[in-house]
Order: sequence, then C-alpha cells, then structure tokens
Amino acid sequence: MAETAYTGTLDPLEPRNLVAPHHDDASLNETLLAHVWAKPGKGWFMLFGMTLSALGLLVIGVTYTLARGIGVWGNNQPVGWAFDIINFVWWVGIGHAGTLISAILLLFQQKWRTSINRFAEAMTLFAVMCAGLFPLLHTGRPWFAFWLFPYPSTLGAWPQFRSPLVWDVFAISTYLTVSALFWYVGLIPDLAALRDSSKTKLQRTLYGMFSLGWRGSGRHWHNYKIAYLLLAGISTPLVVSVHTIVSFDFAVSLIPGWHTTVFPPYFVAGAVFSGFAMVITLIVPARKYLGLRDVITDRHLENMNKVILATGLLVSYGYMMEHFVAWYSQNQYEFWTFYVNRATGPYAGVYWLMITCNVVTPNIFWFRKCRTSIPIMWVASIMVNIGMWCERFIIIVTSLSQDFLPSSWGIYTPTWVDWCIYVGTLGLFGTLFLLFLKFVPAVAVSEVKELQLELKHAALHPHDGSEAGAGTLTHGAH
Repeated sequence: MAETAYTGTLDPLEPRNLVAPHHDDASLNETLLAHVWAKPGKGWFMLFGMTLSALGLLVIGVTYTLARGIGVWGNNQPVGWAFDIINFVWWVGIGHAGTLISAILLLFQQKWRTSINRFAEAMTLFAVMCAGLFPLLHTGRPWFAFWLFPYPSTLGAWPQFRSPLVWDVFAISTYLTVSALFWYVGLIPDLAALRDSSKTKLQRTLYGMFSLGWRGSGRHWHNYKIAYLLLAGISTPLVVSVHTIVSFDFAVSLIPGWHTTVFPPYFVAGAVFSGFAMVITLIVPARKYLGLRDVITDRHLENMNKVILATGLLVSYGYMMEHFVAWYSQNQYEFWTFYVNRATGPYAGVYWLMITCNVVTPNIFWFRKCRTSIPIMWVASIMVNIGMWCERFIIIVTSLSQDFLPSSWGIYTPTWVDWCIYVGTLGLFGTLFLLFLKFVPAVAVSEVKELQLELKHAALHPHDGSEAGAGTLTHGAH
C-alpha cells in the first residue's frame, strides 16, 4: 500500500489528527501488520549484523570478566564504582519513557500515546535487561546473586535491607516484571490478529499460543480493559519510585556531590528526559522505513519534543540547585567538587559536553520549526542521550576520584573490557529491538483502530463535547 504521510496543517491551538483520516480498519491492518509478514530487506539484515557483532563484544567482555574477575575493569581505589554503575543508571533511565507513555498518559486519557506506546514499552524491557547485567556482574560472583534475596538459608545470611543496593534489586525486578506484564497484556489482541492472518501452520500455532485463545468477545474485551487499567495504575508509581531508589545509591552516602536531597526528583526528571530522547532516536527511522507516517504523525513527534524540553528544563534546574547549595552551604568539599573538580578538573571535557547536550540542546525545542524538523530532532535526541551518559559519568567518577582526602585521590580510566561490555549492551538492545520490529506489530493495532473510530465519531457529532471537533478530520487529507 502506498504511504501517504499525514502531517496536518491546522491551527496549533486546535486538536490535530493522530491518524491519517483516509484509513479504515482494513487499511490499518495492512499498514500496521505489513512489516511482520514482509521479508526483511537488506537494511534490516545489515543492522542486524551490526548489532550481532556488537553483541559478540558483550560475550567476549563478560566471559573474560567471569574468567579473570572484575579486576580486569578500570575500577580502582578510590573509584570503586565506575563504568558498570554509570551504564546501569543510564540504561534504567532510558527505560522510564516506556512506562510514562504507556501508563501515566493512559490514566490521563492522552490519545497521542496510542501510536508510540508499543515502541516505548519494548524499549523499556530491553533497556532494563541491559541495566540488570551491570550490578549482577559487579558482584564479582554473579552465580551467588540469589544471596540478595530473603530466603530460608541454613547459613543464616540475610540481605542488609538498610543498603540501597538491596533496594535496587527489588525495585528493578519489580519494574521489569510489571513492565513485561503491561507490554504483554497490550499485545494480546494484536497477537490474535497475527494468528488469524497467519499463512503457515507454525505461525498460526505460535501466535495462537501467545494470544491465549483471544476471540475478541465482549467478555474478553471487558477483562482486557480491566487488566490493562490495573497494570497502568500499578506501573504509575514505579516511574517515580524506581529511579528515586536508584538515586538513593548516591544520596544516602556522605560523598561530596552525592549527599543531596535534590537527587530523587532530579534523577526522575533525567530518566524521563533520556527515555523520551531514546524513543525519538528509535522511532524516527522506524517510522520512515516501516511506512508508519500515517499513524505516527508529526503531532506525536512534536509532543515528545515538548516533553524533552520540559524535562530538560527540570534537569537544568537540578544542575543549578546543586551548584547553589554547594555555594550557599559554604562546605569546602562540596564547593571543590562542583566549582573546581567538575568544571576544571581532569574530566572537565566530559562535564562541558554534558552541559552542552543537556542544558543547551533541549532549548532548541522552544521553536516549532525545530520541534517538527525530523533531522534536527533526531540529532538532538542522540545528543541528549550522550549528555545523560556524561552526566552519570560525572556524578560517579568525579565524586569518587577526589573526595575528602587528597592522599587518596586517583584517576579512573576505563579498560577495553569496560568498553566491550558497554558497546555489547548497545548491541544486545539493538538486536532485541530489531527482532521486536520483525515479529511483533510495532504499533498497537487495536488501539489505533479504536482511536480512529473515536475521531470519526467526533467528525460526525462535532457538538458532543469530544476533544476532536469536526475541523479535526476535515483538513489535511491527501
């Protein structure tokens, strides 16, 4: 089916289409399920080969680490936490946009989440999987990781529940479990659609098994809506709690630059900031090459850029508050950390790159031309994630490398094993995401059809109080 991108040309104050108005159920099925049944192109295979190669680096790095111990990493004294915790916090942050888009926007009945929630939910799962590898490996003996869980043991060894590291275990495992359930429940109607349109017995059997006998009856839809809403309600506090608990790893310590009450809200804002940036990074090329511009319109992208702008301002405010408190407290250690070590110390280049990417870059989205320009938003989203990685590097390394005693100061340098594991997790994320695009509908088909029905109803009954007036559907058709 030929793709006709719908962008909309209405007054910015009026609601604009979230789905191109010329579609019906049949054409939406054809558009949204086509990439599952289509044979992958050369581009897909090329990207898959690249991500598999990067995944091979992960295998090499993890194997070498397990064989030789974490002494092969660059971690030293006093920088006992380094690349592993940097990347752990970065990946957990990236996973936050999925829950925000799926759960919170669902509860607030924001219809623009419909076409992008599946991308974001998948990204959340894969990002949290990548994040979980780092603290597991950092234990040194991951085959004993079950010691972190409270279970009846003849050794009488119980986890130290006053440690935020143990809080992390429960927060991340809960987040992964609820996110996986939320993603899977939302998939069930679409898996049934794939089952019904399958062309081979194997496909019909596999999709039939995962669709759990879905028939689309009124009872099924009733139970589905209740389960989906309950999971959204459970997921919503996790957006705040998970990265708040991650921030406690630092905030409850006495290290200069860490011991601050601004960390929980500032970490949550940064997580949503980097998460939405990653959604833009992934969805822009996928939208083009999967032919989804009719359902992922410029309005979706512009709204996400507005969230990036808002959370970017919150992150900038967090930076200002850190520096203000360091100055106002007259604490010489805090002052040294923020005004001397970070700005002019051995890692000053990373610090100023962070400021450029996280403070300067998001402000281009004040201008609508930038919010709606595909090349600009895509480059900006990549810069934001580079900046957020630099932020985690600065927080962890600068505070540990120069703390209270100059006699214990040291310089941290990552080793080739550190880089292999980090690049390898990018490969793992990319491999899982490409497989997701191949075997699962990238957009929630049933939700887009429901939205299209609502928009058509609004067009036929323009005075019924619906958010979409008659003008919404009468403009911009190609």
